[in-house]
Amino acid sequence: MTTIDTRPDTALSDDDSRDSAVVSFFVGLGAWVVTTDHKRIGRMYLGVGMLGVVAVSVLGFVLGLERADDSGTILESNALLQTFQSYRVSLVFAAVLPLALGLSIAVAPLQLGARSIAFPRVALTGFYSWLGGLGLTMGALAANGGIGGGDEDAVDLFLAGHGLMIVGLLASAGCVATSVLTTRAPGMTMRRVPVFAWSALIGALGMLLVLPIVFGVIILLFLDHRYAQLNFGGAEGIAAWIGWVFTVPAVAVFAIPAIGVAAELAPVVFKARQPMRGVMFAGIALVGVTALAAATQQFVQAVTIDTTGQEFLEGAVPMLIFTGLPLLGMLIVMGLGALAAKDGEGRPSLNAAFVFAFFGLGMIFVGLLGNFVMSITDLELIGTTFEEGATLYVVYGAALCVLGGVAFWAPKLWGRTLSDKAVMPLALLGLLGTILAALPLYVAGFLDQTGGIPANDADVAAILSLDGVDGGAIWSTLSLIGHGLVALTIVAFVGLMLKTFTGSGDEADENPYGGQTIEWSTPSPAPAHNYEHVPTVASATPQFDLTHEGSQS
Repeated sequence: MTTIDTRPDTALSDDDSRDSAVVSFFVGLGAWVVTTDHKRIGRMYLGVGMLGVVAVSVLGFVLGLERADDSGTILESNALLQTFQSYRVSLVFAAVLPLALGLSIAVAPLQLGARSIAFPRVALTGFYSWLGGLGLTMGALAANGGIGGGDEDAVDLFLAGHGLMIVGLLASAGCVATSVLTTRAPGMTMRRVPVFAWSALIGALGMLLVLPIVFGVIILLFLDHRYAQLNFGGAEGIAAWIGWVFTVPAVAVFAIPAIGVAAELAPVVFKARQPMRGVMFAGIALVGVTALAAATQQFVQAVTIDTTGQEFLEGAVPMLIFTGLPLLGMLIVMGLGALAAKDGEGRPSLNAAFVFAFFGLGMIFVGLLGNFVMSITDLELIGTTFEEGATLYVVYGAALCVLGGVAFWAPKLWGRTLSDKAVMPLALLGLLGTILAALPLYVAGFLDQTGGIPANDADVAAILSLDGVDGGAIWSTLSLIGHGLVALTIVAFVGLMLKTFTGSGDEADENPYGGQTIEWSTPSPAPAHNYEHVPTVASATPQFDLTHEGSQS
């Protein structure tokens, strides 16, 4: 018999019930607005990031229509410059960055056995700073600002918005890196850190290396544009100084946590311990070498075949470092995933989360391979749509990986599991959409279709022009169809999430997917402070050890 009476003495009237519902709504909203729960902060990043991918896909679809008919069918000529820039800016700052960072914030502290992320209020402030900066940037583009914009105040606002976004992203990335380095459970050495948490650390460190350089350049551009416009080429010169952050290899730095999702899921699916963990860590770190290419702004390494070999070596050495090592890292990650399949025990427990991540990892690899090929000057791919295709492969591939991560860790974030039967077709649709969006741009690049980040109306006209491009309209049409399929994938996935997590999905137990790391020991959904008692870790795969003899440090 309880001493707490849960039944009220009198029933609520209809007015009281409505008032109570309104009060509950605002109380709940306020709890989200000022939350210090890293799982909520991460989900806010993820939510906006998914909307960002949809926006990018829609913009890509519209621009594909313009490319397919260079007489102009959708947009007025004076809006094309800002539309192209909205598309390229959103690929990075509204899509891949919030998705990768959001999943890192939501999941990494759980994997570390921590009760919270380091400096949770800083992480929340980072989210609001990034979101506010994104709004200012898009507003500036709508007001004829941005690169080559005609309104000087809007150009300044465009730069200021980027600065605010970067400050917010740096704050949140710093919290992730600090968490992995300092808030691990007792017994969890860096050798025992889960693979995804390691990728979150490498991705956060890459952001902390690359984004401050962009911020410093933006300060110089802002001051020069506002007061003199003598040294950096004014509004049109902005692209030459910060354009590298909107393309490969810089976007690969931001996609590293997405790569970690695929690496995390392979041993779970094949019921094996991660083979050669140290080598896997090294592979992910090698992908992080792309941060050095971005930090030094060596995003194009010209490799020319000459008779003496001197020019070839001058270009080949930096190319192998900045684009070859990340490609090697991807091969290591995929190879060790295959090795986990070989070492697996019993029948693999294939699920939709792994299919999403597997497809996404393959797309990221194709994007990095394209970045490698683009460096061969004799192929004349620089300045063509080939670069855009490589960027799309990385961004959309990262989005597929993150969707796989959301499906996998949904029990810990929402307490429910997504239906594999419903999610699996979306993974296939997303793969098809990514290939159709990016591969035709590869082909068009070989056919010399102009691409890049436009700095003025003449650049836009060149990008839209299909003169001399064999079958240019066909490639543009296929690409716009791909963008539409990606948008459909995200919208359908979000709709399935809403349907499942608002009450119609299956309630999850502690470890529905056979996860191997410590977060699968806490209830689903994980409580606000993750763990009632801080766990002590004795191996890299404590949950795997519960059902298998022996342990592995």
